[in-house]
Amino acid sequence: MRVPSRSPGQQPGSPPSPTAPARRRPPGTAPRRLPTSAPDLAAYRAAVADLLVEVGALADAASTRARQVLIDERLREPALAAVLDATPQGLIGARETLLLEMARYQPNHRTSASDLNALVRIYLLSRIDVLWWQDAPTFVTDDQVNGSAELVDLEWLRRRDLLRFRYQEQPATILGRAARGLRRRLRPDATPHTAGLLFRRARREVVALLNDIGREFTAVAPPGTPPLWVTSLVRSAEHQYRLRRLGYAAMLPSGHCLGYSVDVELAWFERFGARDALAELLLSRQEAGELNVIDEGQAWHLCLAPTARRRLRRAYEAEMGV
Repeated sequence: MRVPSRSPGQQPGSPPSPTAPARRRPPGTAPRRLPTSAPDLAAYRAAVADLLVEVGALADAASTRARQVLIDERLREPALAAVLDATPQGLIGARETLLLEMARYQPNHRTSASDLNALVRIYLLSRIDVLWWQDAPTFVTDDQVNGSAELVDLEWLRRRDLLRFRYQEQPATILGRAARGLRRRLRPDATPHTAGLLFRRARREVVALLNDIGREFTAVAPPGTPPLWVTSLVRSAEHQYRLRRLGYAAMLPSGHCLGYSVDVELAWFERFGARDALAELLLSRQEAGELNVIDEGQAWHLCLAPTARRRLRRAYEAEMGV
């Protein structure tokens, strides 16, 4: 059993949460009755890959109608429909949302969806997160993230050398942004090119998972490779909408807004000869059923599977003696 490194529980003196994450469903939808058997996720991922080949063949602007017909037909295939119909939106809602995302898509330098193919891949694979965690409460506002007792402060852990991964926070002031910009000009490859974390908080299970991955990555990466780098953790739905307005491919609903999804840097590790080792490590955990993995280019999106939550939580608590 993989055992995460020692990490404390809620830091001493931290106040109880003034707010709680809200359980929210799309307006007008009732709780869905899940199928008696879990959908075949391997078949779903394979069907998504097949669909992307066909979407790629219809990439030009004149093929909009043909893409709509293709999406409408393919999403009804059993391997895809089984997963989508088990999400809160259902098959029809997922289809309408995907077509709307495709119609609104505008490539830009911020989005991880470099083209329509990437957009479709990110949306469809992120539905696995939604399937897994559809009954989990959503962090609706920034205040809920900052005040939740379900989340621990990463900085408190980092200062005690209890993290096996790195991150950087978003600068909070104009002076901080200027200093960040200067450092990037002087040492452009010293750190990944990422905005950083708005919230330096995470669920205990996720900290345990990242520490576990971080240790394994250190063991398999070439000597001199920096530690695992995390680019995004928990987000509020409020912040997710802000990201969408800025042009990011921030899907809704999102595992980030539930606290069970993270993004980790991949592209930066190419310069250390370690990218492929990290990719293989993450995909092997997906094969084992521990993660959902989405290739988003520079960073990869990870979502913790519900079946791994109890093990990681118990390991975390055993290490901390809580």
